[in-house]
Amino acid sequence: MADINLFSIDNGVIELPSKSVALEKELQTLIEQNMTIFFGITFLKSEFVISNGRIDSLGLDENYCPVIFEYKRSLNENVINQGLFYLNWLLDHKADFKLLVMDTFGLDTANRIDWSSPCVICIASDFTKYDEHAVNQMQKNIRLVKYKKFGNDLLLFEHLNAPNAKPIGEVPEVTDKKTGTDKTFSQQFDSASKHLQNIYFSIKDYILSLGDDVTENQLKLYIAFKKIKNIVCVQIYHSKFLLYLKLNPNEVELIKGFTEDVSNVGHWGTGDLRVIIKDIEDFEKAKPLIDKAYNEN
Repeated sequence: MADINLFSIDNGVIELPSKSVALEKELQTLIEQNMTIFFGITFLKSEFVISNGRIDSLGLDENYCPVIFEYKRSLNENVINQGLFYLNWLLDHKADFKLLVMDTFGLDTANRIDWSSPCVICIASDFTKYDEHAVNQMQKNIRLVKYKKFGNDLLLFEHLNAPNAKPIGEVPEVTDKKTGTDKTFSQQFDSASKHLQNIYFSIKDYILSLGDDVTENQLKLYIAFKKIKNIVCVQIYHSKFLLYLKLNPNEVELIKGFTEDVSNVGHWGTGDLRVIIKDIEDFEKAKPLIDKAYNEN
């Protein structure tokens, strides 16, 4: 992987040497204490013991999908295979994970667990080009994150890949009372008109074109486009798309039939501003709001 050089220009130009942390446990503790800031994930459990191993860190992302963190402690350790093993174990022991979430966050959160897109985040001081190729071939939601420490107070995370895994698992137990349906996004999309499908492809292409840091996360009931955290969630509803943008509705002009404040309204996905897209003209009007969500998150 290409290296990153960091320079201080405060008093002349000085290159800051990069290094690994002295102890991987120190990095693990730092990440667990700041998981929401670093990765937009709520920390759940450290050193979760299973019958034939120990998962380094567990968390829940903002879509209520399980997240496994594994840290590479030695050059010979195959952290990717290890993470994949733990992911398969988790999918075979959903009740154990649900019980852990229920004990930690309560029954309501446990009932909202979404198994359609569980994730493994592998963290190491370096990966090889073969590692990235391997995870791309697996078509699993495995993310490689390279870290470097500069000096005593700078920590860099470099996200090396953007996995495009297909949704798996089951629909969450919570039912959308408004729609009265738990059809998956794919089912809704397949039954939509060709015109509506083409609008979605335009939305998708535009959001992904905003930057290499944007990835598409395919969930059961909606699509989440995210950087570190979600920026836009897309739900299909009858003959329109509902975009949920991570923006403050108080800072946006609300237009009846187009933009709505849903900060106090239950809905799938994240974001307090709902944008209703019925045709390509609505999408063109929504582009500045999408740009704003991307730039502010």
